[in-house]
Amino acid sequence: MFDLIVRNANLPDGRRRQDIAIADGRIAAVGPALQGTAGQDIDAHGLLVSPPFVDAHFHMDSTLSYGLPRVNESGTLLEGIKLWGELKPQLTQDALIQRALVYCDWAVAKGLLAIRSHVDVCDPRLLAVEALLYVKEKVKPYLDLQLVAFPQDGVLRSAGAMENLRRALDMGVDVVGGIPHFERTMADGAESVRLLCELAAERGLRVDMHCDETDDPLSRHIETLAYHAQRLGLQGRVTGSHLTSMHSMDNYYVSKLIPLMREAGVAAIANPLINITLQGRHDSYPKRRGMTRVPELMAAGIEVAFGHDCVMDPWYGMGSGDMLEVAHMGLHVAQMTSQDAMRRCFAAVTENPARILGLEGYGLEPGCRADLVLLQARDPAEAIRLRATRLAVVRGGRVIARTPAQTAALALPGRPGHVDFMSHAQQASG
Repeated sequence: MFDLIVRNANLPDGRRRQDIAIADGRIAAVGPALQGTAGQDIDAHGLLVSPPFVDAHFHMDSTLSYGLPRVNESGTLLEGIKLWGELKPQLTQDALIQRALVYCDWAVAKGLLAIRSHVDVCDPRLLAVEALLYVKEKVKPYLDLQLVAFPQDGVLRSAGAMENLRRALDMGVDVVGGIPHFERTMADGAESVRLLCELAAERGLRVDMHCDETDDPLSRHIETLAYHAQRLGLQGRVTGSHLTSMHSMDNYYVSKLIPLMREAGVAAIANPLINITLQGRHDSYPKRRGMTRVPELMAAGIEVAFGHDCVMDPWYGMGSGDMLEVAHMGLHVAQMTSQDAMRRCFAAVTENPARILGLEGYGLEPGCRADLVLLQARDPAEAIRLRATRLAVVRGGRVIARTPAQTAALALPGRPGHVDFMSHAQQASG
């Protein structure tokens, strides 16, 4: 007797018509035509069942604050930082909590059940830290929220930032963050990387730094981050986020840099929606795309994930918490259009970020946590193409969200393998 069986599911790795049996919040068995009864059956009818989406890079303290105190007219990273600085004195804990909880509702409905959020520690009140620690506990039954102590104004540039960061870690923040390219000098940036990596090693924590989020090809703090990751034995626990300067670096230097990152076990997070929006703002034409070298990093064996980064905040006035929208943009910007490349873009918003965050029991194998999403698509490429409807979201073996099926045709009639998706989707979500 199982609690739930999802039948006839296509899985992201290509297995088709698989049953997934769930008991006591864990996946008990996976295979075709499993025997047994369950308290609830969901027939996927050949649609895709995936582990939940994971956002490896987000800013929940600023989300849904678009227009406060005013709109970013230039669309630049630096104006966004300036706006956030103007807004910080006006922040209240209640407003931070309410906006974050609204976003978490959006996320769960989209099958996004794990988020790594950076939280600014340069306000000595640490209001945002207190607010998001509260939110983390509040949403724990539905969503895993991992917090990064992020010195937005520079850990050396901003007075008291290092002490604030230590306090945030003492309060329960999970990961050490940084922003070396925003320090006063390149030397200060390199020093900040050293200090923050040593702090993480001392406390046994992970590191995730905003690194080289610039069009300047001479911004090379990722090299320093890789060096200290190896020096301190932090392999597999260090991530460089954004890395947009790599888009502008010459190929000779990158041919040295990527192997250094691989040897140091440093992961990379690109943020396609935001990188394509903020970078290249000083270019006329030709205009740079700005996103880091995703296919090359993946080909080298480096763990690469896509993040949403921002939703309706001083840096970005759009977004809905949909990681398939993020994968869709990443696919286009990186020109990852082969079938294998499209599957890797899907992995960049599911299994890859799950490994970067160190999520326990993530996946669709026996023993994994019974967290999964039923999508109105047959495979990962189609899910990205359609930004597929999440027909059902399951957490711990319990359905926590449903969305009605879309009526638009999902495949061309008369083609081999055509499926009447609408009728199947209605049954699956019924």
